[in-house]
Amino acid sequence: MGNRLTKIYTRTGDAGTTGKADGSRVDKDDALIHAQGDVDELNSFVGLLVSRIDNVELCGLLNHVQHDLFNIGAELSISQQYINGDDVSFLEHTLDHYNAALPPLKEFILPGGGEAAAVCHVARAVCRRAERSLVTLDKEQAVGADMLAYINRLSDLLFVLARVITREAGEQETCWKHKTNE
Repeated sequence: MGNRLTKIYTRTGDAGTTGKADGSRVDKDDALIHAQGDVDELNSFVGLLVSRIDNVELCGLLNHVQHDLFNIGAELSISQQYINGDDVSFLEHTLDHYNAALPPLKEFILPGGGEAAAVCHVARAVCRRAERSLVTLDKEQAVGADMLAYINRLSDLLFVLARVITREAGEQETCWKHKTNE
């Protein structure tokens, strides 16, 4: 690959624009840059989650997800499809696998369940924000149905993994107690 990042700072973004992969410049608050940033933040939280768990299988799965998220960033940058239906199917099968071992939910649960599970819930919430950014971007330029489906399934998977991590840590899930009119 060579030394592509030989200089980290360029000063070219000091006026509020950033370079796109094709060499053109766009405002840093453009919908594309929001989406890329939200996907990058999601990837960072997944990395934080990996640093908080000892389960080798889950770490491998999350490393796979991180590579997919980098592929999503690349896809956004150069408009070449990297995420496809097979990637979405992989998440669905993985989701089904982990969810099958969990007790069914009868109530909403609060984010928590120990430190690692809480980090997983934060990653899920950031994933939902990334999804909203991608939907906004899709209104301006098509981002691809597979990418949108992938991010949607990933937030579901992160929810299920938070539950798995809670159980592995021996923690309890806290059910939401909503106020009712009396």
